[in-house]
Amino acid sequence: MSEGKKVYDKGIVVAGLIIFIVIFMFPFWYNLGKAAPVPEPVLTEKAKAAKECVESKTYMKAEHMQILDDWRTSVVRDENRVYVSSKDKEFDMSLSNTCLDCHSNKADFCDKCHNYASVDPYCWDCHIDKPKENK
Repeated sequence: MSEGKKVYDKGIVVAGLIIFIVIFMFPFWYNLGKAAPVPEPVLTEKAKAAKECVESKTYMKAEHMQILDDWRTSVVRDENRVYVSSKDKEFDMSLSNTCLDCHSNKADFCDKCHNYASVDPYCWDCHIDKPKENK
């Protein structure tokens, strides 16, 4: 192969790499700065009046799914239905009757954040999204 042919091949390879990088990175550059703002959950009047959840707001935002998983395990496997918070307050471990009692607006409270994060929690496979009527 001649020296001129090698340079020509290098140019094609470099041009091809540049084109590939531009095409690959285009969606990232196009959407730069266009991320939707993180939704704020809408509290019901009952939740506002309670002023606190089973744990702090910061903790619940980060760890609510872990708490719900722990509750499920505790209720189903250990038959323990009472949760004692970090402030020594007792709560019934029930998504439908404890959580949804204050956060009954599932579409505004749960769904907004779950849709934003593109997660599909399996809670609703078994649980209804409206709490039972207390008689």
